[in-house]
Order: sequence, then C-alpha cells, then structure tokens
Amino acid sequence: MTSPHAHPEPDTESVPGPGPDADAHDGSASIRERMRTGRLYTDHGEGLDEERQRCQELLYDYNRSRPGDAEGRRALLAELLGSVGENAWIEPPLRCAYGSNIHIGADFYANFNLVVVDDIDVHIGDRVMMAPNVTITPTGHPVHPELRFGGRQFSLPVRIGNDVWIGSNVVVLPGVTIGDGSVVGAGSVVTKDVPENVVAVGNPCRVLRPITDRDREFYFRDRKVD
Repeated sequence: MTSPHAHPEPDTESVPGPGPDADAHDGSASIRERMRTGRLYTDHGEGLDEERQRCQELLYDYNRSRPGDAEGRRALLAELLGSVGENAWIEPPLRCAYGSNIHIGADFYANFNLVVVDDIDVHIGDRVMMAPNVTITPTGHPVHPELRFGGRQFSLPVRIGNDVWIGSNVVVLPGVTIGDGSVVGAGSVVTKDVPENVVAVGNPCRVLRPITDRDREFYFRDRKVD
C-alpha cells in the first residue's frame, strides 16, 4: 500500500476484479479523474501527498486540543473538512485521509475514534449520530493480487442520510448509501445500501426490521417512554 492510511478487509462481492481497467496509469486520465470515476489508481502525485500531509497536521492539532477549547475545535474542523454544518461535534481522536472530501450536516455527533478514509467524497446528513470506533472507507483494493501491485486502489463515494444512528465498531465500505432515519447495529459491516427507516445489523449487514410506531413508545426493548 502506498498511502499512510490503511484500508479494512475487502468486500469480495463488490470489489472490481481483473478486467479492461487493469492498468491504473494508461495515460488516458489524470489520477484525480480516476479517483472521481471509480477507476483503479495509485495515490501519489498531482499534489495528493501534500494534501494528506496538510490533513495530518490539522489532525495533530485537533486531537491534542484542550477539552475546554470548543471554539478552537470548531475552527479546526471548519478548516479541515470540506463542509460542516452548525453544532457539529466530533470527539477526539479523529482520523481521516484528506479531510476536504468529508461533508457533514448540522447537529452531527461522533464519539471517540471516528475513522474516515476520505480519498473520495463522504456525505453525512443532519442529526446523524455515530458511536465509538466507526470506520467509513470509500476506498478498497482489488481482490486479484496482480491488480494490487504498487498499492493500486479504487474509491466510491459513501452517503449517509439524515437522522441516521450508527453503532459502535461499524465499518461502512465503498459505494454504500444509508437511507434517512435508519439504525445500523453495533459491529456491523455495511457492504451494500441500507434503505430508509430500518434497523440493519450483522456481517454482512442486513435489514432486521422496519422502524415502526412502536419505536416511538418503547425506547429500548420493553422500556416505555415516560
């Protein structure tokens, strides 16, 4: 792997295999164009290394900021991220690749150890909550070993809708969309899209049930809202 950020285990169902796109440097497209269009690429050159270095410098400051310096943290997030809505809060430590490809809505909250491998866009809606140790990775590597030579990889955008809750230790893989209002249970590995207003769990993550009016009445198992 050529970049300083690591990627999780591949989704063998959706990762591209050998084919006509096997050469990541065929001269027909820039590295950035290949990144934007989901083709194989290596992430060196065209200023990418410098952008990652800038991100790491800002993360160094953010992750070592004083707990009481809320204003300073918000200023650093505004400088680091591509866009960030009002009242967004991320508990340090935060890890990301570029920062500039992350777009977060209003009233977002992420607990400790959020990792976003943002080689390409990650869009997160309003009022989204993330528990500790969530990993979002739009980037993966080919299954076939010959296609991984030189650290070649691909990136597909991830989109998370409004009012989503993502549990602890969830991994979201390339190209996934999570619909508005849904809950992803702790420990899930999300390899495919999750529709709106459902509870989805597991490895691989699957829809367990819809969210219903009963969920307005009972907040946890048989515990009723008073």
